[in-house]
Amino acid sequence: MQKFTTLLGSLLAGSFLIGLATTLTRSSMIGFFDVLPVYILMGVAIFMMLYEAFFDKK
Repeated sequence: MQKFTTLLGSLLAGSFLIGLATTLTRSSMIGFFDVLPVYILMGVAIFMMLYEAFFDKK
């Protein structure tokens, strides 16, 4: 049950972060290279979240 809740929480948080990053590209005044650092930071945050949730077991 704990793996299911961890997976569900990670999916919800990941979808929120991806949605947050993609809303910046809706504006016609903001180009792709303006949003590229946001995509990089969101990718790092999602990777760190998944790593801590699933792979950092001691």
